[in-house]
Amino acid sequence: MDAHIGKANEVDSRPANNLLRRLSQADYALLAPHVAVENTMANDLLYNPGDDVQLVHFPCGPALATFLVPNEDGRDVETILVGREGAVGGIVSEGFLPAYTRICVKFGGPFARVNVAKVEAAKQRSPSLRHIFARYADCMLAQIFQSTACNAIHSIEQRTAKWILAAMERTGDENSVPLTHEQLATLLGVGRSYTSRVLQSFRAEGVLETRRGSILVRNRDGLRLRACLCNDAVKLHFEEVLRGVYPTAEASSSPARG
Repeated sequence: MDAHIGKANEVDSRPANNLLRRLSQADYALLAPHVAVENTMANDLLYNPGDDVQLVHFPCGPALATFLVPNEDGRDVETILVGREGAVGGIVSEGFLPAYTRICVKFGGPFARVNVAKVEAAKQRSPSLRHIFARYADCMLAQIFQSTACNAIHSIEQRTAKWILAAMERTGDENSVPLTHEQLATLLGVGRSYTSRVLQSFRAEGVLETRRGSILVRNRDGLRLRACLCNDAVKLHFEEVLRGVYPTAEASSSPARG
């Protein structure tokens, strides 16, 4: 029992990122001396297209990062959100490669940061660490595939509900999410006026309310009924490939495993 408590305390002392907390004690010890936690603000830029990837960023707690693909008409379209279940910048590649997309902070909060060279050195020393990060890369790729399919076949209403639910799960808030109309429009790749009409219809049905700078969910079950199943598919893949990392109640209480 004492050993179990000691292990739980060791995990709890790590930054509030499920991927880092999923690592065994030995694997995390390889990274721990190089981990720095810094607070961020919404819209802080992590990478521009073409930037050398020097740092791996692990969102912690309610913080979220987003991948934005710039288009020829000057608009950025968001592809996926990454919260405390993952990391951005050099975690999928071998690092020191140019960034393809713009990566920004979506919701401010703490980010744990590790130099790519230190991550690569730790991966060389530990096959189990390489294994965990390779599994996360697979989960991120599945998320991108699912997002591509979702954009092609699902309605704006379904995608709106999906994004709100996905953001709530990652931030851990049961009732609200700090999304503005403009931010949601960027996630959906549509104009702000279209997004406003969709939110107005949800509001008329008693599903949610809009506040300045946030969306308050009144009927989460009703919102789920209006959402596509893309987020559920991503969660299922996470549970099959990297159990305990996707932000759920189970993941919050899961001990690290080797």
